[in-house]
Amino acid sequence: MTPDLILTNARVLTMDPARPRGEAVALAGAKILAVGKRAEIEALAGSATEILDCHGGSLLPGFVESHLHLVLGGAELAHLQLGHVEGAAALARAFHDFAASHPGRPLLMAQGGDYAMLDHPMRRQDLDAIIADRPIAIASHDHHTVWANTAALKAAGLFDGAEMPHGHEVVMGADGHATGELREFEAFSAVIALGGEARLNLGIATGEEPSPWPADAERAIDRAKIAAGLKHVARHGITSMVNMDGNRYTLELLREMQAQGALTARVKVPFHFKPHMELAALDRAEAITRDFADDWLSCNFVKMFMDGVIDSGTAYRIDEYPFRPGHHGEPLFAPRRFDEIATDADRRGMQIAVHAIGDGAVRTTIDGYEAARKANGKRDSRHRIEHIEMIDPADIPRLGTLGITASVQPPHAPGAMDFALLPTIDVIGRDRMQHAYLCRTLAEAGAPLAFASDWPVTDVSVLRGAGAALTRPTYDAPGCTDQRVPLMDVLRAYTAGGAWAAHRENVTGTLKPGLAADIVVLSADIETTAPETVAEMGVALTICGGQVTYRA
Repeated sequence: MTPDLILTNARVLTMDPARPRGEAVALAGAKILAVGKRAEIEALAGSATEILDCHGGSLLPGFVESHLHLVLGGAELAHLQLGHVEGAAALARAFHDFAASHPGRPLLMAQGGDYAMLDHPMRRQDLDAIIADRPIAIASHDHHTVWANTAALKAAGLFDGAEMPHGHEVVMGADGHATGELREFEAFSAVIALGGEARLNLGIATGEEPSPWPADAERAIDRAKIAAGLKHVARHGITSMVNMDGNRYTLELLREMQAQGALTARVKVPFHFKPHMELAALDRAEAITRDFADDWLSCNFVKMFMDGVIDSGTAYRIDEYPFRPGHHGEPLFAPRRFDEIATDADRRGMQIAVHAIGDGAVRTTIDGYEAARKANGKRDSRHRIEHIEMIDPADIPRLGTLGITASVQPPHAPGAMDFALLPTIDVIGRDRMQHAYLCRTLAEAGAPLAFASDWPVTDVSVLRGAGAALTRPTYDAPGCTDQRVPLMDVLRAYTAGGAWAAHRENVTGTLKPGLAADIVVLSADIETTAPETVAEMGVALTICGGQVTYRA
């Protein structure tokens, strides 16, 4: 077969242990035809073959984003971005400029708020002092808290409080009114709805479907936001992703885009099982799995939240939070109920991924996976735990023993890149930092690693994430050890490791003849680039399914 495209003069990192290196790759349609020496691959060219010189850049399998929020990220590209904005004056300037540029928006929504942005906990009065006559709100950088002004709270019907499901809270003040702090997704969903993005938030907020089903004009609005997200991730070399919030509506939008030729990455979307659901809801997950099962769109996957986040005190811990005697946080699923759900989902052959931040949440999740194995027998389940920001030492070897994937986000570690050291270290407690944000320790104990960004929580750039994994600090706290991960292990966790964790290793994740032509070419040779500059490297070319989706 004559190749359609040859990429040559490259440092090819195949992620295939049998043939780890090459100099050129030949593509025929949507498949890899051959990988090998430059001369032998170039000899395959025909008169119509396009040959691209990579000028010594690194060529890898397309990056697999193991944990991101494509739909939310695409929508949030149009919001005010507050990364590194600190202090009341800077915050006011940012909002005033944004408000002047968007006079007709019903909600001025900002992203990336820091819990320590002000010198005190943020209140609605702080935001009222900036803009009082229009609804404004700030989402925290971890996306688990929103702060809203009085106008937004009143417009959303939250000013006088509201009853919320377990684990979600409209924080109330001594005056009987909402303080402006809204914890977890259902507490702030009514504020998000003011901006017209309620449909896109259902997958993460409730796991339910829009009702009534949106008309085509509404779906077109939502597809445009997904398209913005796809374009953004393609620029960073991502060809496959696990979208960590979802429902049938998300997949239907993606399938419509696939029919239009606008789907530029392979997407796995879970059924989001929420605490209010009965076991019978897994029938819906099975139906979605049957309806979406090709190389581009798939499910067979259940996502759950076991807790919240560290900084807001909603993560579930074994010990007490410092400065909050008696407070541990709470699991969103009681242990016995989670065991039941995990066992049923596993029995149906589904993969499970659980957001678990605190060590109590991590242990509850591991216990549930172990219960499923005891009930159903051992199988190639590849169940996952997302984030693992704290873990008790007794639970570390259990990950490898049970084959649980550690789905970790290197930029999340305080001081690594996007998050400041404070207040997180103090909220965890310096004496517990030795058990927090582990990467190398988990891998050395046998846990399969899959790296990701959690975009839009942090920048979707894999290279910035790789930089975080390679250069993160060793915390100045008792017992803390070096958690940096070697370069090739980092790259594997962003490619083959991510593909394996998504049951996609036979489609993508390595460069082998016959597999999908999902490739990223970097603008420089990653093997000769100092670790601290890896994050600054550019993506020169992204190919997915044989089609160029991004070219620098």
